[in-house]
Amino acid sequence: MVSLWENWRSGVGRQRRGGFDIGGPSAHSVELTKRHSSVSLTEQGADTGSMRVNLSWRMRSSDFDGRARRRGSLRHPLQALKPQVVQAHTQGVVNVDLDLACMYELTDGSKGVVQPLGNFLGDWNSPPFVKLTGDDRFGSPSGETIYVNLDNKDSIKRLLFFVYIYDGTPAFDRTHAVLTLFPSNGPRVEVNLDQRAPQARSCAVLLMQHEKGQLTVRREVRYVYGFQAELDRLYGWGLQWGRGYKAGKK
Repeated sequence: MVSLWENWRSGVGRQRRGGFDIGGPSAHSVELTKRHSSVSLTEQGADTGSMRVNLSWRMRSSDFDGRARRRGSLRHPLQALKPQVVQAHTQGVVNVDLDLACMYELTDGSKGVVQPLGNFLGDWNSPPFVKLTGDDRFGSPSGETIYVNLDNKDSIKRLLFFVYIYDGTPAFDRTHAVLTLFPSNGPRVEVNLDQRAPQARSCAVLLMQHEKGQLTVRREVRYVYGFQAELDRLYGWGLQWGRGYKAGKK
């Protein structure tokens, strides 16, 4: 495992340095990849304070750029502000509705989930020390955000951040989603959901846990065809799941 801070300092201005990929146009970010999939937050002093975990997404350029140019014409400039839609694998068009969620396991043995579905928004000051700010149904620039209170990291055993498509046709292969961690110190950490998984409905993206006295984050990006219960079985969480609905949707 390599110090994220060391890679950031030595990698400014370069596309690759120290085994990590520089993520996006900013040199103040690193991308976790299959080859270099984990990093220690403890080593860079980023395991305290507030950590922001953000999910943002957009349509893949091959599907959207042409439509965006037409919708953003001078005659109808407000058309570009409408929610993005994706051509389904069957006939018709569906809205993209990706949800960010987190399964948690605390050191006292308590387990649960923080997610928009069922309005399980968590808590910042009390267990599970994980708080979801809300549900973005349209892929706005701000995306969806979960805050983790790392001042209580000793109470947290592991956190699994995952993304799922609530309803409609699976569309992971038509969207480009990015999960970004903004720690209290050092560069941000990015994980791209860039694999083509046309039939998947859920994806385990990132696992945060204590390893050998350090708080680490590890890229997962494991797509499944089911929902939370299937991810639960995959990671041995042991929760009981039932069918849930969002407000105004059944």
